[in-house]
Amino acid sequence: MNRRIFTLFLFLLACSLSAGAQEPTCKTRIADLPAIAELSGFRLGMTPDQVKARVPQVKFGHTNEFGIAKTSINPDYDERIDKTNFANVRTVSLDFLDGTLSSIWIGFDAAFKWKTSEEFIKGISEELSLKGEWTTKGRTQILTCTDFQLSVTMIAGGPSLRIVDTSAETAIADRRQAKVDADDAAAEATPVIGDSGHKVFYPADCPALKAVPEKNRVTFASSAEAEKAGYKQGEGCP
Repeated sequence: MNRRIFTLFLFLLACSLSAGAQEPTCKTRIADLPAIAELSGFRLGMTPDQVKARVPQVKFGHTNEFGIAKTSINPDYDERIDKTNFANVRTVSLDFLDGTLSSIWIGFDAAFKWKTSEEFIKGISEELSLKGEWTTKGRTQILTCTDFQLSVTMIAGGPSLRIVDTSAETAIADRRQAKVDADDAAAEATPVIGDSGHKVFYPADCPALKAVPEKNRVTFASSAEAEKAGYKQGEGCP
């Protein structure tokens, strides 16, 4: 993805989360959420060990540079899993941030008791004692609460539910933005080679430089310096 577009995406995501945090229509907090059958024993804030105690077969993915680890549980396909605790559940996807469960996604099959988004929203709101205004974004219905967000979408004839810790989502967006900023700063501080004949520049290790005659090569202290001199980023670099 183009870096500027990615930066804009992160900015818009942060704004969306921030706006939701400023005026939540639902005053419930994560700590207030009751344990209900529809969440299959999962709750935000669980540790990987607590999840493994719940589903011993679970395997956790690698923790990436932002502190995120993901795993999926497929009770509908994995014969080793006790399905009595996962009635009408096809898939469960769990995201962890810094070793804490920050997002729960549960996909139900078409036989689930609440057949439509409207039925699911009514039922889940009653089960979790949620009050607030649901909004629509495409095919997804969203309820923003004090420190979490709930979303409901119909997928393959069955409803799906996602509950996410909004502070964790904001932290992830901030870390990704910091990485973009650091990469930009590093790129600006790295010398580049310009082609005076075509007014373009390349990183010093770019294969496209092989086609640039030595007499046309101009060294700049950074890409910003090259752009200031009227050069543009050349193509043909990995």
